[in-house]
Amino acid sequence: MILSLGVIVLAALVIYLFIPHDDGEPEVKRVDYRVELLTARRAASYPVAAPEGLPTSWKATSVRFQGDETEAWHLGFSDPDGEYVAVEQSTQKAVTFIEEASQGAEETEVTQRIDGRTWTRYKGGRYDALVLRDTDGATTVVTGTASFARLTTMAEALKTT
Repeated sequence: MILSLGVIVLAALVIYLFIPHDDGEPEVKRVDYRVELLTARRAASYPVAAPEGLPTSWKATSVRFQGDETEAWHLGFSDPDGEYVAVEQSTQKAVTFIEEASQGAEETEVTQRIDGRTWTRYKGGRYDALVLRDTDGATTVVTGTASFARLTTMAEALKTT
């Protein structure tokens, strides 16, 4: 019985050493959001924003448009450092929407001008955010785990046409 147990342990050790196994994180899959963007731009009551001109090192990872009463647009990205950045827009009440989109981040007194508009910085435990309030009937939030520099890069790339 001990001999059988030894053979089993030896076989398991050989399998563990010689059969490849990947302990790394899986690669993030890129999604094509063009169809959803066109649909959202036709259906939404506000100008739907999406980035133009970002390097290919930015990967779109998720997209959705909910055409219900809040008309919520979501476009998620993995930035060149592997951090998460999302563009969120909605006609939902601004305070509620910002709370949800930024995962509870708190408004700061810091603002920045991007393309002639004033964005407010929100700082949080999980996500940070740049918020553009009540423009053209919707609130726009650029949020995620990325740095404010990356969030700013995304906000600068946003176009509505």
